[in-house]
Order: sequence, then structure tokens, then C-alpha cells
Amino acid sequence: MNTPISDLGEFGLIRKLTEQFAITSPNRVRMAVGDDAAILQMQPDEELLVTTDMLLEGVHFDMTYMPLKHLGYKAVVVNVSDICAMNGIPQQITVSLGISAKYTTEMIEELYKGIELACQHYQVDLIGGDTCASRNGLAISITCLGSVPKGEAVLRSGAQLNDLICVTGNLGAAYMGFQLLEREHRTFLSAPTEEFEPHFEGYEYLIERQLMPSAQRWLRDKLAEQGVTPTAMIDISDGLSSELLHIAERSQVGVRVYEDRLPLDRETLALCEEMNMSPITAAFNGGEDYELLFTVPLAQVGQVSTIEGVSIIGHATEASEGCRWISTDRAEHELKAQGWNAFS
Repeated sequence: MNTPISDLGEFGLIRKLTEQFAITSPNRVRMAVGDDAAILQMQPDEELLVTTDMLLEGVHFDMTYMPLKHLGYKAVVVNVSDICAMNGIPQQITVSLGISAKYTTEMIEELYKGIELACQHYQVDLIGGDTCASRNGLAISITCLGSVPKGEAVLRSGAQLNDLICVTGNLGAAYMGFQLLEREHRTFLSAPTEEFEPHFEGYEYLIERQLMPSAQRWLRDKLAEQGVTPTAMIDISDGLSSELLHIAERSQVGVRVYEDRLPLDRETLALCEEMNMSPITAAFNGGEDYELLFTVPLAQVGQVSTIEGVSIIGHATEASEGCRWISTDRAEHELKAQGWNAFS
């Protein structure tokens, strides 16, 4: 079916989209969707975390190759990741949409299937939002609320001299997934046919990292289990270089990271070779990895080294020493922020 949204109206659409969402934390959510505002029960020993991200069609995503279900999932992940970067626990989201006339009710339902899947996976509750007409494409704005015990929030500004610089997962995979999608899109546009099939064989992981990324909610518990106290943290949305520079600026330190310590997946390396691209460029400037970059005291090297999925890639220095990366030939190179720019 292709039901025009106008057949349901705003409130009918909201009811249809949200009626299947179950509340996972009823002790915290007294009122969710259905009134003028949500009601949340706050705990006296916690601090509230709030973050918002907006995704715009034609700027942040291309519907040519972005399935709506994946888009809904990703829109939640980018917000959950920000809460995780504060050492917090994501708990609720609101979803606001600007919807153009080309989108049917069934298409928006597909988007919400992805949102619901992400809510279930990360144990967050949908508690509200808004919908309105858009003249151009689709706009998605999600606000995520989370909590952190008082005194345990981790900022970008806490890194100290000699702290270890650590990162979860691997770098550059989402960027190379984007490059592959764009390559196949260009191939299709050069000779569009109904029989066209994109060639993703051997690079399925890269496609997944771009279209359906993951937030690193697991890290908070693993650090606590090992007695590791992060001093600064940020999620990698705009590229490793950009995030390193954010921590350095806010913490007033310098950084040294090492090329041979950067975690790179074999598919990333293989596609970089195939497309004659530098894997270092993908790692430093690609963005959308949604891994967590964090610093820990040097004295905790033993504990952090035992955490699977975490790599130590460098250390903090005096601010006067600047921000550098060391290549395999031991040459020093200035770190430059060349990652995602929403206004470029």
C-alpha cells in the first residue's frame, strides 16, 4: 500500500507509529507518548544527560542506497553514542520528523521499525516527539536522555600529561563503506539499467558499518569491571583527528598517536588497496565510526590492556609539544582536522 500521510493526519500518524513501542523502564517513565509532555522520575543520586542530533536527506544520507529501516536505526545510534561518550547510560529518546510529500505512511512505518529495533537493542524508551511537513526530503531530529551517577560523567577536558590514549573497535570502516556505496552509485548512474546489481562481495562488514553502525554501550561496564577510570572521552563521529584535537584543546594537552597502533579491519585495508586510498586517511579523517576515544592514567595500563576491543594508540604530552601522529618510519606529522563538516 501507499497510504498518503494526509489520510491519517499528524496525530493519527503518531499513534500508528508509536503504539507498538513498549516502555522498558516503567520505574523511570511515568508518562510517555500521548500527552503534552513526558514525565520522568529522576533519581537523587544521578545527573541528567541530554544530547540532540539532526540528520537531513541530501546532507547526511542518500535515499538511493540508505534503507529506511537502517536509517531509523542509525539515527538512534548517533544519539546513544553521545550519551555513552559521557560515561552515561542512555534511557529515553524523542523523535521529530520533517516529512515531504514523497513519503507514504508505509515508508515512515519502515523508518520506525529501525527506530524500534535500536530502542530494543540499547534499552531506551521512546517518550515523545513531533511530526510536520517538509518541502524538501526527510529531516530526522532525535534527542536522547541518559543518566550518570553524580561525579562519574566523563568530559573532553580531563586528560592529563602522560595519560594513555585508547580507542574501541576499529577505524575507517564506515568511511570505506561510504566510498564503496558512492562508487557503485556512480556506476549505476553512468549506465542505469533494471538489471544493475552493486558489487559488495567481500566488503559486507564495511557496508554494515556505514548503514547500521553500533554505539559502544558495553565500554562503561568493562571499564568499571577492570577498575579503569577514564579521564576524558569523546565519540568518533567526525574522524579520529578531529576528536583527538577536541580532547587536546579542551584538556590543554598535546597528543602523540602511532600509525602502527591504529586498529584497522582487513576489509578496510583491502578496499583501500583496491581503490588506491590511504587507510591512514580513512582512519584519521573518515568519521562515522561511532567508536569511543578516551584517555586513562598511565598507572592503569595493565587493566585497560586486558579489555578486549580496546587499543592503546598513543599518549598525552605537554600542550607545547602539539598534536602529532608518528608514521611507521618514525617521522612526526601534524594532526589536522579534515573530517566531516556539516557546512562544507
